[in-house]
Amino acid sequence: MDKSKRLFLKSKRSFRRRLPPIQLGDRVDYRNMSLISQFISEQGKILSRRVNRLTLKQQRLITIAIKQARILSSLPFLNNEKQFEKGELVVRTTSLRTRKKK
Repeated sequence: MDKSKRLFLKSKRSFRRRLPPIQLGDRVDYRNMSLISQFISEQGKILSRRVNRLTLKQQRLITIAIKQARILSSLPFLNNEKQFEKGELVVRTTSLRTRKKK
């Protein structure tokens, strides 16, 4: 078979459809912390819709629930676990250059 004809053949790979992370019975609410925590990164950011495999409507509901939980202090705005691992706060300085005296 010619190389140019081989490019147009379909691959015979079968793809398994993943189940959506939110089932029909799950209630998206700011109080449902076990559900909300699945959609937050380690840094405390809301994960994108592509990563979450959610529909547009589900992503909107999750985003609203996360923001409500943050406002009510059920969920932190930032996740600063790395700073407190050593028991002390890591102070970040601005990029000021200090000149060495000769």
